[in-house]
Amino acid sequence: MKKIINNAENVVPEMMEGFIRAYSNHYVKHPEVNGVVSKKKRKDKVALVIGGGSGHEPIFAGFVGAGLADAAACGNVFASPDPNTIYETAQMVHQGKGVLFVYGNYAGDNLNFDMGEEFLNEVDIKTAHVRVWDDVASAPLERIEDRRGIAGDVFVVKIAGAACDAGLDLDAVVKVTEKARDNTLSVGLATSPGQIPGAEKPTFELGADEIEFGMGLHGEPGVERTTMKTADEMTETMMNMLLAEMDLKQDDEVCVLVNGLGATTILEMSIVYRKISQILEEIGVKVHDADINSYCTCMEMGGFSISLLKLDAELKAYYNAPCYCPFYAKEKR
Repeated sequence: MKKIINNAENVVPEMMEGFIRAYSNHYVKHPEVNGVVSKKKRKDKVALVIGGGSGHEPIFAGFVGAGLADAAACGNVFASPDPNTIYETAQMVHQGKGVLFVYGNYAGDNLNFDMGEEFLNEVDIKTAHVRVWDDVASAPLERIEDRRGIAGDVFVVKIAGAACDAGLDLDAVVKVTEKARDNTLSVGLATSPGQIPGAEKPTFELGADEIEFGMGLHGEPGVERTTMKTADEMTETMMNMLLAEMDLKQDDEVCVLVNGLGATTILEMSIVYRKISQILEEIGVKVHDADINSYCTCMEMGGFSISLLKLDAELKAYYNAPCYCPFYAKEKR
């Protein structure tokens, strides 16, 4: 598969250099590690640090900004940042109020962020973490802590960033962020694989007329492989999976994200959202905000995910707070 690169071994540092050069008004790179840091230092607040493997852009580096994360620790393609990268990146943005880490629930991330926290605690920096586990297809509800984090990261980072910027202390920020995480569910669908730069084969294989429900962001196996279906049929299947678990009642409010996995167009995702809105309208659920974009990607993987965030008054207030970065922005509501 064709890739617009120079050398597969250099894709992350060259990506990082280009990213920082393009958005130098917003970001600086940590001088020693692959950490993206906001130039807009907001003092006297909990620092929010996010991170994970590269190759999912614009998450994670692209979600650093006002009302969002203060920094992102970036690993190699589909690989967790190492503990030192996490430690050094957090050190650069710590303001004396502690550091909250938000990241997807994957074994490598869990291990390395835990170690990064230990390093910070050794120098008397207070830390906490919230692991995002929104993918309903990756484990049953009784094993929720085994679930993967996918595009629900967007909602959780948005809420966490607003809570940090509001001046809450670390314990209060954690409580709000966990509430956002626990009210966010997602499910994905793949129509074609992505491919890591330099790899000889795609991340998985799908037949020309096959799709897979529940496919993970790195190509982890899903829950059902079928022949191609219409957009409405795909959407109904995925919404049924989400609604079976999310306790939505008439007049409840949700935020909706239709997230492209890399190769899916806004045109296609708009057709998906059309059906989502019809389903929610039929059961009397109100859409407070909707977004159609590609935020959590897997190179050029075909497909999309649907994420729902169930709101209450507290979450709604933080969601409505303004935020801005080059890839994601919300006006004050």
